[in-house]
Amino acid sequence: MMKWLIEAIRDCGSRFPWISIPGVASIVYRREHDRIVRVQRRFTQIDVFSGKPYRGNPVAVVVDCDGLDDGEMQQFARWTNLSETTFLLPPTNPGADYRVRFFTPTEELPFAGHPTLGSAYAWLIHGGTPRSDNTIVQECEVGLINVRRDGNSLSFAAPSLLRGGPVDESLVVEAAASLGIDRNAIVDSAWIDNGPGWLGVQLASAEQVLAIKPQKTNLTLGVIGAYPAGSRFAYEVRAFYSSGGVTVEDPVTGSLHASMAQWLIGAGRFVPPYLASQGIAMGHAGEVHVSQDESKQVWIGGEVAACIQGTVEI
Repeated sequence: MMKWLIEAIRDCGSRFPWISIPGVASIVYRREHDRIVRVQRRFTQIDVFSGKPYRGNPVAVVVDCDGLDDGEMQQFARWTNLSETTFLLPPTNPGADYRVRFFTPTEELPFAGHPTLGSAYAWLIHGGTPRSDNTIVQECEVGLINVRRDGNSLSFAAPSLLRGGPVDESLVVEAAASLGIDRNAIVDSAWIDNGPGWLGVQLASAEQVLAIKPQKTNLTLGVIGAYPAGSRFAYEVRAFYSSGGVTVEDPVTGSLHASMAQWLIGAGRFVPPYLASQGIAMGHAGEVHVSQDESKQVWIGGEVAACIQGTVEI
């Protein structure tokens, strides 16, 4: 294919510095001394985990990423300044439908939750056809992730934890200080890291979770508390991490819901399925559906919508 494109550019001579190749992923190519440089790539910004547009968590997805190096991806993610920007690539595993890389403004992550669903949705609306009618297989650093679709809702199979188990008491005390709460308010804690480095904290109630006034932290913290019985939501979740020395709150965090569910369902404290809320404290309206299938696989799902579509030049 590339040899054919080079010959096509050569045949155009110097009359056409730009050429669009019909049927080749809607990308515009530039001729540079007989070398083809792809500069316009399909781009979508997806809102994840909310049925209300612009009330979930956005992710920027660049669809055509062949030829981009690590530095170019990181620079673009730094420019979007979203919690994550993803880049879609052809799979290297024959069992996958596509491959994705996750970047924050400062680093690459092995896995991220809402970007998994946003990436899968972007891949679908840009013409991706999964091998299975109802399951998309995503390749990323932690392995193959199954994504199920049901209308405008998608759900991903929670990956195995990279780190679990108890947290040193000194870190629990540090977590309490970071959250601006008394140490005794923490009912339980655990490492629940599936990529971002989560330290999980359970409080007694959703009200306590919503009342948190975070302080400066060096930890990546996920906090959960239960709503009263009979409420629409079972739990309220908040997520905090440090970026550039500043404590940042994430609106809706799929990876955290996944590892929280694995921790607390596994401990017998949570009973799936349940609906969790996140983002209220930030003016968002995230709704995360948590379920478990017959094989005990945890699934994390929610609604998705494309809010911005076009091309970017990288």
